[in-house]
Amino acid sequence: MPLMISWCSCLVFFILLQASQIARGVVRNITTSEPLFPNQTLVSPGQIFELGFFTPNGSGNQYVGIWYKNFTPSKIVWVANREMPLVYTDQSAKLTIGSDGNLKLVDGQQNIVWSTNASGRSDYTSAALLDSGNFVLQDANYSEIWGSFDNPTDTLLPNMKGVVNARTGEKHYLISWRSDSDPSPGSFLTGMTSETPPQPFTWNGSTPYWRGGQWDKLKFIGIQNMGQLYLSVIDIRQDIQQGTTYFSYDNYKYPFFGYMFVSPGGSFKIVYWDVGAKVWLTYWAGPNNTCEIYGTCGPFGVCNSINFPICRCLDGFVPKSNEEWNSENWTGGCVRETELNCQKNTSTSASTIVKNDVFWQMSRMKLPDSGDYLSGIRDQEGCLSWCLSNCSCMAYSYVSTIGCMVWTKEDLIDLEEFSTAGEDLFVRVAHVKAGGPPHKAVIISLSTVAGIMFFAVFVFGLCKWRAKKIGNFRKILRLLDSVDKPEKPGEQLKGNAWKEQLKQDDALELTLFSFDSILLATNKFSTTSKLGQGGFGSVYKGKMNDGKEVAVKRLSNSSAQGIQEFKNEIVLISKLQHRNLVKLIGCCTEGDEKILVYEYLPNKSLDTLLFDSRKKAELDWGKRFQIIEGIARGLLYLHRDSCLRVIHRDLKVSNILLDENMNPKISDFGLARMFEGTQVLVNTHKIVGTLHGNYGVKAKHWT
Repeated sequence: MPLMISWCSCLVFFILLQASQIARGVVRNITTSEPLFPNQTLVSPGQIFELGFFTPNGSGNQYVGIWYKNFTPSKIVWVANREMPLVYTDQSAKLTIGSDGNLKLVDGQQNIVWSTNASGRSDYTSAALLDSGNFVLQDANYSEIWGSFDNPTDTLLPNMKGVVNARTGEKHYLISWRSDSDPSPGSFLTGMTSETPPQPFTWNGSTPYWRGGQWDKLKFIGIQNMGQLYLSVIDIRQDIQQGTTYFSYDNYKYPFFGYMFVSPGGSFKIVYWDVGAKVWLTYWAGPNNTCEIYGTCGPFGVCNSINFPICRCLDGFVPKSNEEWNSENWTGGCVRETELNCQKNTSTSASTIVKNDVFWQMSRMKLPDSGDYLSGIRDQEGCLSWCLSNCSCMAYSYVSTIGCMVWTKEDLIDLEEFSTAGEDLFVRVAHVKAGGPPHKAVIISLSTVAGIMFFAVFVFGLCKWRAKKIGNFRKILRLLDSVDKPEKPGEQLKGNAWKEQLKQDDALELTLFSFDSILLATNKFSTTSKLGQGGFGSVYKGKMNDGKEVAVKRLSNSSAQGIQEFKNEIVLISKLQHRNLVKLIGCCTEGDEKILVYEYLPNKSLDTLLFDSRKKAELDWGKRFQIIEGIARGLLYLHRDSCLRVIHRDLKVSNILLDENMNPKISDFGLARMFEGTQVLVNTHKIVGTLHGNYGVKAKHWT
């Protein structure tokens, strides 16, 4: 009886809900027999988006569009008939399914105002609005025939893709409204170029208005500090063979509703809904200063928004028109002060010494437009060599996450100097300028390059390698100084002995990775790269630029003991080198990030074999003895033979990793403790280790 009452209550509630929706004019989908009229709306299942007829403020026209539901002010994210509006007073218009299976918007006189014109024919079609904001025309099997995501207006929603196809000419650009009250196509377009690497652009008609710079697989390097601001929001996928470039916006990691759009004034914005304040806020906009407007300083001009005047000429160049330059009209740009030596068409005798051109180095730069990517060059020396041997090469830059880019066009346009971040650009000028401005130059004589190249590269590489290790080492020590907070006064290791030992060791082979390189290696810490989760944080499989596979351990901000573990692992593992200890390759300490990078061991951990009824058969007695012997050698090294006496304090089968030859390696030194070399007995004041094997990252996930 109670079950019957409950069922009846649910039925009554459902009927009342349906009745209330009908009263409000809410439609679940559009069919041939159920069109949408001006007094009705189509709502997505989760009540996120709404589709219907609307009239912009101050307009006498009527349109069909999609907007975020229950947000004030409402944001129109898509418009169907933006080029052919309906008259506001036409209440007989309807959006329906025609006899050919296409969506059609017809006015009161039954004239077709807008149609999907989908080529796929179906005996039965319907239209529905999804929670993603995609308005789809679908067949009887709910397969999509047409979707609004493939026909954007001025807005890009999360998971919506903009596409450029260099082969077919297909381009899905965002086109601004003409004004805030007129959704007809405006003059500004925003989209992606199909070049390699691709760049985001906003055009005013056919004229470039704003450029975001080259995509380096993580960010656009022409947007200052983009790595910190828009991480994991934007993604670019390029298939060079197919000629396609896809641009998408994804906010699944953030608890807000949002969108990207190009405004009637040409501003490209990321906007999100502030739940607390109940307002739409601009997360980022470009351009946001004069220097970000394309070509502000003209050809060979450099813009810096914090300088006055904001424009100057590149070294070796002068204003094309002093009169215009002095009146702050810089668009004419600059011209070369001295002709390049490689371009001079003069004959010289064999005994004449020919001076060669110079490449001036400019730092923290937004790289110019219209560069060429050289896919076959793998290092900066190769990039320089190519440019030296090609007189048409006006500048070059080597970005580690992109590769070699050269500029062979006559003009270098849209250059900006950043206060932070940016890239190095090497600009070709005549040799006579070598004694001029106090900027660093790369001066290589073509007549002697063959003789000195090997020696120069060797010396440079050796110095850079040594300086990098010492510099990285000092950065790590500064980080450890900042987090070295003992639980009680005097509880630090005596005299910070571990720091002093490290300072004296110049040969520490520990790489300090940039956060960008870690993101690239782990595909932005994607779930597909994740190997495990534990008290320290998460472990991800990564692949570095050189193709080497690594295990990336990322400290969780919520871990109460993470900082101490992080310090322990750097101090101990970097000092301990043994074939039966896992190798620490490097770390990352940017901002609040604390990341350790280890060698990747493909055969998981010992517990995945011992406690698996099928896999334990792989461990015959010979392999078991080999593993036992290896663990014993590692412990003997820690307890007696290493330069530091170490007790692990958390040794267990999940912390024994196996390499490709089933050789064991002890891992996870977060709870390890050092003691003085003369000590044979040491006391501990609390119980440590793993209870039921739940502490730390389970190595069985390291697949």
